Amino acid sequence: MRIVSTDRVPLEELVRLAARPPLEEMEIHPAAAERIARLFGEPLSPAEAVARIAADVQRDGDRALARYAERLDGMTLPPERFFVSEEEIEAAYRACRPEVVAAIGRARDNIRMAHEAQRRRDWFCSMPSGAVVGQRYIPLERVAAYVPGGRFPLVSTALMTVVPARVAGVDEVIVATPAGKDGRVNPYVLVAAREAGAHRILRIGGAHGVAALAYGTETVPAVDKIVGPGNVFVQLAKKHVFGRVGIDSLAGPSEILVLADESAPPGYAAADLLSQAEHDTEAAAWLVTDSPQLARAVAAEVRRQLEQLPDPAVARASLERWGLIAVCRDMAEAVELANRLAPEHLELLVREPLALLGRIRHAGAVFVGPYTPEVIGDYIAGPNHVLPTNGTARFASQLSVDDFVRRSGLVAYTPRAVQAEGRDVELLAEIEGLVAHGRAVRIRMEGDGLR
Repeated sequence: MRIVSTDRVPLEELVRLAARPPLEEMEIHPAAAERIARLFGEPLSPAEAVARIAADVQRDGDRALARYAERLDGMTLPPERFFVSEEEIEAAYRACRPEVVAAIGRARDNIRMAHEAQRRRDWFCSMPSGAVVGQRYIPLERVAAYVPGGRFPLVSTALMTVVPARVAGVDEVIVATPAGKDGRVNPYVLVAAREAGAHRILRIGGAHGVAALAYGTETVPAVDKIVGPGNVFVQLAKKHVFGRVGIDSLAGPSEILVLADESAPPGYAAADLLSQAEHDTEAAAWLVTDSPQLARAVAAEVRRQLEQLPDPAVARASLERWGLIAVCRDMAEAVELANRLAPEHLELLVREPLALLGRIRHAGAVFVGPYTPEVIGDYIAGPNHVLPTNGTARFASQLSVDDFVRRSGLVAYTPRAVQAEGRDVELLAEIEGLVAHGRAVRIRMEGDGLR
């Protein structure tokens, strides 16, 4: 990891060094680029490939979905096998270790408790005119939760995306997760999805799975919203279909920022940086501190722990490209840098974390104190681990129950209320040049409007 001091490098330059490219500019594996070129007969950018896949699925439905499942995923999958059967889910329970199933259940319970605390209530307010206004919270009818498979089948994401939807009262929750070439879904993902309350599980992921859920096919119903993380093709597909359906966010590679002073245990900080670096080669791990001694100790500890990983290649590539240790003049500057970077995950490994917490304005989630590693939040703490990335924590929030409801306004006026405020409506409509707007209230002020 690079060690950079703000004595030599201005804060602006540090922010620039840490800046992540937008989705459209992210590098993809050469094998993926080659597969896309073979599929379409020409080299295409990920965004171009996603647009073609989505158009094909929208036009040809099941036929296109099955075709892409075969060409991109290696699965021969007739429409009647798009969704996982009950027999497969029962077999998954038999295949899973009982202690892991129990852990899934405990994590689900924590996640449910945390999200039940988020539920909002309808509100109503009596206005001076006598009118009543308010807001209703109405659950979405059908949503899809994308759960990455492949190299890392994210069991925890099945819990984090499905549980809040069920707490919100969504009528139907469909999990979409890519199966292997044999058509089988990781049994622990199946169990987690069922324990979380998913109604159905689509064994197709990628851009083609997202497109099917957005547009609908003969077999796959269209949903109202698609949530969850995924690779660059999944996120670009969510971006492409946004407007046809809602989405939660455009999630980039994982990020962690450890904000630490000289009291931080170097081993803890290094372990937490590596926990995110192992996600993929584009993950970012940052240490921001006011202690040069800690910076050196953590760098050494990262090197030592890296060599202890069974397969350190991914984490090493991530740290070489996106790893950064910033030594600031003082903790005030360190906090400023952390806020400027607006990380997905922010750990407070400082002597008095609660004293610093109020100064943290931009972070997807904050983990307080030496015994709260970020991975606790990934799995079992309860608040959601689907978080804003790539600096979007400046304006975006973690996935919550709010993502699965619509806020619908309510207005109820009486004859007296119309008389009290109708003239103001007419005046404002007149200024805007909207004559019929004013007439709609005038007719009520002058009579019952039934003639």
